Amino acid sequence: MTNIDKLAEIFPQCVTESADDNGNLIRAIDFELLRQLLSDELIDGREAYVFNFVGKKRATSKAYKPIRKTLRPIVDRSRDFDTTKNIYIEGDNLDALKILQESYLHKVKLIYIDPPYNTGNDFIYRDDFTQDADDFDDESQTVDADGNRILNRESRGRFHSDWCAMIYSRLLLAKHFLRDDGVIFISIDDHEQANLKKICDEVFGERNFVAQIVVVTNPSGRDYGGVARTHEYVLAYRKSESLNINLIRDDENPFELFDEHGGFELRELRNRNVRFNVGNRPNLYYPFYVDTQNVDANGLNPISLTAQSGWLKLYPMESQGVKTVWRWGKEKSKANLNVNIMAKRKRDGGYMIVEKYREPKKMARSVWAEKDCRNEKGTLIVKELFGGKVFDYPKSTDTLIRLLEMATDADSIVMDFFGGSSTTAHAVMELNAQDGGHRQFIMIQIDESTPENSEARRAGYQTICDIGEERIRRAGDKLKIDNPELDVGFRVFKVDSSNFIDMPAEWTPEILPDFVENIEPDRNALDLLFGYLLETGATIDDTLTIETLDGHEILNYGGKILACFDINLPEEFFRTLANRKPDKILFRDASFVSSAVKINALAYFRYIAPDTKVKVL
Repeated sequence: MTNIDKLAEIFPQCVTESADDNGNLIRAIDFELLRQLLSDELIDGREAYVFNFVGKKRATSKAYKPIRKTLRPIVDRSRDFDTTKNIYIEGDNLDALKILQESYLHKVKLIYIDPPYNTGNDFIYRDDFTQDADDFDDESQTVDADGNRILNRESRGRFHSDWCAMIYSRLLLAKHFLRDDGVIFISIDDHEQANLKKICDEVFGERNFVAQIVVVTNPSGRDYGGVARTHEYVLAYRKSESLNINLIRDDENPFELFDEHGGFELRELRNRNVRFNVGNRPNLYYPFYVDTQNVDANGLNPISLTAQSGWLKLYPMESQGVKTVWRWGKEKSKANLNVNIMAKRKRDGGYMIVEKYREPKKMARSVWAEKDCRNEKGTLIVKELFGGKVFDYPKSTDTLIRLLEMATDADSIVMDFFGGSSTTAHAVMELNAQDGGHRQFIMIQIDESTPENSEARRAGYQTICDIGEERIRRAGDKLKIDNPELDVGFRVFKVDSSNFIDMPAEWTPEILPDFVENIEPDRNALDLLFGYLLETGATIDDTLTIETLDGHEILNYGGKILACFDINLPEEFFRTLANRKPDKILFRDASFVSSAVKINALAYFRYIAPDTKVKVL
């Protein structure tokens, strides 16, 4: 891979492609944009983008600007806090994505988001890089040929720019979470579909566009605008060419053919795509030998990979003058001979090799019109769980399950940073129950208040987070009945300020007191442990046990990290911990009653447990 290939993979928006008069590929690098992306601060200069909107440069700068925030665990709102691998985060998703980025870099298999659709109303994500009307007017002015300033106030332009800035910054960060074989699915309607696709082309690269799925969410349509709109979209972009889209269940296509191994349908083993041929796939071009004298109850003939007396020698047929090839290599064919591949006579008297395809699955289509994908199904599911309509227009879990089937494996991490009513979390648990998987979810939802006088507020749900967390509990309760081993728990965290106090500027290392309490007074041991994990790029989904040793609380994270944040620990206590020889142990500065105790404590670990890494916060 060349350097420009590597750059295009990391920053596709900085690499443009074109062709010269001879059709040769020409790639150019926008170094000014690259400089902007690599900077923590806003850099003045031209905004030279293929797709532009007011506030884009601010959105870029905001996405990559560091923050001094952390995630604080909320145990009493969690479920199975000590053992679950699922995560629910309350707070602005831009902050949460920044905090999680090092811990879950390149670890997420699938991201699904259902961002607020831009109908022209204000939305809850009021970032400080969005524009008010006056600022928008200032930045959207241009100069004509005579030097006159012209105001480009298009209809709803400011609302488009605000929305684009909001989603752009978040997608810039989201891309880095995806595994190389990862994918992002984004639900959207006509208001911003065109803009969203341009943004995704820039962030993920146009070559990584997978599909634009049309989902018929309301077949009756909404009667306004002259055409009743019955559908929404799901845009799909991959991280790289490593993505493999799985087949999905096909419950409407029962098998008509059966043998001793079960039902099946026939699929030709020849690769019909002439781009794959004997010239570039010679290992897939080899003969089968067909017993034309014997046929089974399904009309299929035995085959061999070695010559047999009187048997027909059969290569892949030619197409358009090109020698095509098989879909399987010779070793795989040998392993499936006369079990999953046989020969079948064609109408013209010739023969073809066929696969007995046994899974009731099919390739996902680009239009989903099934009843299970409609919004009314999503509304019904929430009503049944809560006994009322506490959330407007939730997506159907069946839609999410289908997306999960397409792009996850049994142990995938799934992220949704516009969590809403937690449809994604519900779908993850339900699919795990169906196929025995261990997928885990990371949900992020801003702590948005429910509307006053709404059914949700009357039912006691003050925020959307209240609804999302309660849905996970109730859906988990139902699924747990028949799946007692299913992980239906979740750790709740909230975005908050740093655990550490800013030291006064006048406190230099030379005059810093021996012991300064550098930790915020309202922080507890769990805050410090998980804050440390996030700061060091560790995940926050491992098991946790809490024990008491000589009256002091010990946190054991994943069996590898011990933490004790009690203050003024006795010197002998450090010797006891050193004898346990953990991989890593954490203390706070106030854990040591004096400098002498600190020196002796560190000496114990140095001599008793030399491989243990000691960290003092």
